[in-house]
Amino acid sequence: MKFTKMQGLGNDYIYVNCFTEKVADPSKMAKILSDRHFGIGSDGLVLIMPSETCDFKMRMFNSDGSEAEMCGNAIRCVGKYVYDNGLTQKTVIKIETLAGIKILDMKVENGKVAMVRVDMGEPVLQPALIPVKSEEELFISQPVLIDGKEFKVTCVSMGNPHAVTYVEDIDKFPLDIIGPKMENDSLFPKRINAEFVQVLDSKTLKMRVWERGAGETLACGTGACATLVSSVLNGVSDRCAVVKLLGGDLIIEWNENDNHVYMTGPATKVFDGEIEI
Repeated sequence: MKFTKMQGLGNDYIYVNCFTEKVADPSKMAKILSDRHFGIGSDGLVLIMPSETCDFKMRMFNSDGSEAEMCGNAIRCVGKYVYDNGLTQKTVIKIETLAGIKILDMKVENGKVAMVRVDMGEPVLQPALIPVKSEEELFISQPVLIDGKEFKVTCVSMGNPHAVTYVEDIDKFPLDIIGPKMENDSLFPKRINAEFVQVLDSKTLKMRVWERGAGETLACGTGACATLVSSVLNGVSDRCAVVKLLGGDLIIEWNENDNHVYMTGPATKVFDGEIEI
């Protein structure tokens, strides 16, 4: 099977062109290929497929084999893949995902895509739709108990569920302990992506993420979007800010006119390869 390894801010996935390749059991394949010792090594597997309604369809599977609705870093790389490999000549494309249709606006330099701006759509704030078990109208700065300690959590869906918590010092925060417990808390019937955020100023947020089904990753695009939305709702940031992740920076804007969230960031090809299945 031919594949391409790509990364967005260090959030790395294995991309397979399903116009020419077949993946019979993508869940199983994601677990095998993502293993960093016995496989290729990645945060998961992304399938680039034909779509009846859009230019392309994206399916993505975490390293534990679970299918996710969306990934902001991965979808930027899908845009770069299809343009750089001649599957499209358009610089504005629509991609079908389990979280709905996403529109990509690609900036091309020397014939290759360098930056991608993604219309991530409207944030979902109703607890039942995120989903989170709550009788509140919105889940903003609500108490969640982890190991007897109370965390103030704001929940947002960007097509996939996120729980955002603010901390004093993100570098010293015990993400490896609190992250998995937050992910699997009974409040979240479909588990949760957990973002922990330090506010540097109204235009700069520093974030680490524990991704559902993958653990800590170097970046999470939907998580950065959820963080910006949460920060506006909590009155700690402007509607456009830089979100600093371990793998680099994303520019996130929650547009007041259309209520859509826009994410701008890089997409990078690492290498092409072929693997015996």
